Amino acid sequence: MENTSNTKNKTALIIIDMINAMDFEDANDLYEHAYPCAERIAELKRRAKDAGIPTIYVNDNYGRWQSDFKEIVEYIIEEDKLGKSITELLKPAEEDYFVLKPKFSGFFATPLHLLLEHLKVETVILTGVAGNMCVHFTANDAYMRDYKLYVPEDCTASNTLSANKEALHLIRDVLKGNITSSTELRFNGDTTEDIQEQGGKKE
Repeated sequence: MENTSNTKNKTALIIIDMINAMDFEDANDLYEHAYPCAERIAELKRRAKDAGIPTIYVNDNYGRWQSDFKEIVEYIIEEDKLGKSITELLKPAEEDYFVLKPKFSGFFATPLHLLLEHLKVETVILTGVAGNMCVHFTANDAYMRDYKLYVPEDCTASNTLSANKEALHLIRDVLKGNITSSTELRFNGDTTEDIQEQGGKKE
């Protein structure tokens, strides 16, 4: 996808694996960081919606090959799983999109790229868990497909703060992603304006 300085790039907000039962080993470690992350994603989603930016949930199917996304949401809530509070906080709206993925990357063996093309999206804002796994893998594939990339540092979480920080640095330094905090993101209609650090250095 070719970008020019005179082109306003349509944006999509992508929420990765936040609809999550969290019934795996070390889930408590992830939950500790994921819940405050979810609160910030919820606010970012509200602002994105006001700007006309679509939200796409990209989620593991957790081996439930005969379930759709709505059934996964209901299962987490009804079974009172550890991830219930996050799921309720980020419960999808009718107008939101969803993609179920079998592996770490949101692009691998999914229709995500086709959906983004259909929506005429050239800029993606990646949020979710785990920052050093599924978010990072999805960011790699977004970069390979020439999407302009934002990964707000306050909207991803991993089992440890150090692992998340390392992943964000790789996204910034290798994938040229912008990791500016979500509170600093500014929307212009359904596009994301460039964000600069103080001093003019791009994140």
